[in-house]
Amino acid sequence: MFSANHQKFIEMDELSLQKVPYFFVIDFLAQNVEIYKENDIEKSGLLIDFQHFSNAKHKQPLNKKIQWKSFPETLESFKIGFEKVQKNIRLGNSYLVNYTRKTEIETNLSLEEIFYHSNAKYKVFYKDFFVFFSPETFVKIVDGKILTYPMKGTIDASLENAAEMLKNDRKEKAEHYTVVDLLRNDLSMVADKVKVDKFQHIDFIKTQQKDLYTMSSEISGVLKPEYDGKVGSIMQKLLPAGSILGAPKPKTLEIILDAEGYERGYYTGVCGWFDGRNVDSCVMIRFIEKKGDQLFFKSGGGITHMSKLEDEYQEMKNKIYVPIH
Repeated sequence: MFSANHQKFIEMDELSLQKVPYFFVIDFLAQNVEIYKENDIEKSGLLIDFQHFSNAKHKQPLNKKIQWKSFPETLESFKIGFEKVQKNIRLGNSYLVNYTRKTEIETNLSLEEIFYHSNAKYKVFYKDFFVFFSPETFVKIVDGKILTYPMKGTIDASLENAAEMLKNDRKEKAEHYTVVDLLRNDLSMVADKVKVDKFQHIDFIKTQQKDLYTMSSEISGVLKPEYDGKVGSIMQKLLPAGSILGAPKPKTLEIILDAEGYERGYYTGVCGWFDGRNVDSCVMIRFIEKKGDQLFFKSGGGITHMSKLEDEYQEMKNKIYVPIH
């Protein structure tokens, strides 16, 4: 279904079987796959800051008051794609669609400053083309075991009993169940003994604009022998990431391409670090892209039959933030 860059996935397999460390970047449609061996990363203009790998230099203090303005589309404009999505859900073509938008922003921060001063589990700055600060792991591979941590459900942390509200919200819960189910099935393609280890775990995210709670789970399995050590084959099989697509995958992708009306590009793709043995990879969300002199923040959320237009519009806007404080 994807005109995937098949040769590149084979190259990833060869390197991982030879235990050669490398960093990989794959766009949303898995059409562009980039591979950087450890000593090529510096030359490529990539800055990476993961939990177990970083080539970030010492950051300079940020001696300025942050200016940050976003220019979200109107509710009417948001509604056009939203209604296409809901119509497909009512027709039974999908039961969860991740609908995303592109919002122009203005800030006095450079992409590199955003990279250095954001607080996030995964950060990448790429050649003055994009920066992201993602809280979401895609998959980890540790000693033949594969783990994924689907994240679905966000709430403004300033609300009273916000964490409890998030855990018990019918719509958020349904969305979370769906993604957990989807990713359990996805992992089963490359792993045996797949099980949910943690369910509906609440995380706190601090940002310049507002504090948020998010909900995630943990799923694990043991890699099937034919996938052992083959990082490229695993990625090719699992992409695109279920948490930012929806379910069922092939039909939902068609709906997204029609409803969104813009190219996601590298946004909601995945990137990761193979250290010669294990892999840590993330979904490229919380994403700012530079086009000419303009900056665009790409954000969105999961739509189900229970979704309300105003709530989804608000969630899309809530996610336009930088975690700098």
